[in-house]
Amino acid sequence: MRLDLTHIQRWIRPASRVLDLGCGDGEFLESLRDNLDVRGMGLEIDHNYITAAIARGINVVEQDMDKGLANFPDQSFDTVVMALALQAVHYPDRVLEEMLRIGREGIVTFPNFGHWRCRLHLGLFGRMPRSSVMPYTWYNTPNIHYCTVDDFEELCRQRGIKILARDVVGNTSERPMFADRWPNLFATTAIYHITR
Repeated sequence: MRLDLTHIQRWIRPASRVLDLGCGDGEFLESLRDNLDVRGMGLEIDHNYITAAIARGINVVEQDMDKGLANFPDQSFDTVVMALALQAVHYPDRVLEEMLRIGREGIVTFPNFGHWRCRLHLGLFGRMPRSSVMPYTWYNTPNIHYCTVDDFEELCRQRGIKILARDVVGNTSERPMFADRWPNLFATTAIYHITR
């Protein structure tokens, strides 16, 4: 399982209700179900991922987050998760608002485009960086909103979203050096636990 997903499991209470926006193949929800007795539901747009999630026994709704989430009632989940999808939606601010309407808490992870390697690569080579976390070229990337730690925290301040916790990860299981002090510069992936 991806490193950001293993980190956020500790913020999810056993036997809670979890909605995973952009659930992919359902591996994360399967792990929550098997290890924490979570009642989960996934939301996904890719047919191959939907098929894989159903094969794992995960309840999945085929839906595009950008078209709204009005079919989910207020506070119908304990936690709404959106892992590595914030930068790929057209209206990230609206999706965050919907997350916190649907769930009591939200968990968001995203690649930090303010990481020093991104900055250095762009500065030295004048081209958009590629890495294991961001393997796409500029013309075929699903990332349409490049976000940094500072950008996300400013959006939360503007929208009255309370940050309960922040964590950061690098490309390995070891915590990036200096990431606690300067997350905008040293976090490869940012992880936030949020609420109203």
